[in-house]
Amino acid sequence: MRYTALAEKVKELAEPVVDELGLELVDVVYATESGRRILRVIIDGPGGVTIDDCTMVSRELGTLLDVEDVVPESYSLEVSSPGLDRPLVREKDFRNAVGKKIRLRTKEPLDGRRNFRAVLVGVGDDSVTLEDSEGRLWKIELSNIDKARLEVVL
Repeated sequence: MRYTALAEKVKELAEPVVDELGLELVDVVYATESGRRILRVIIDGPGGVTIDDCTMVSRELGTLLDVEDVVPESYSLEVSSPGLDRPLVREKDFRNAVGKKIRLRTKEPLDGRRNFRAVLVGVGDDSVTLEDSEGRLWKIELSNIDKARLEVVL
């Protein structure tokens, strides 16, 4: 099973667990870091998340993943908050970030460019609009976004 397919299967299982606890599933990432397999589940809540929230989700989801035997190899389950540089995954995440500076990488280049640090100025039907530091507007289809995160501004 490919990493992305496995992450999607985990999302399907995690969503009801997280919802039942009054929280929101932000993203699931399955990756190899320093030779270890990591299953990272990112959650959020109306007032943020606590260590207790992460612990509850970890216990509930860990048991479910063991029963369903979704991950075919040894892994570490990490449940965390999205942090200051939260990932922007769903259209809702982008809508909440309008007016903020973000970092975004596209799957396919636009005018030879894949990486953007810009202000998110709008979200339309299946696209986002960014304004870069030179005032140029970039309309990017959601389907062409590889990764996006809020930029931490100090």
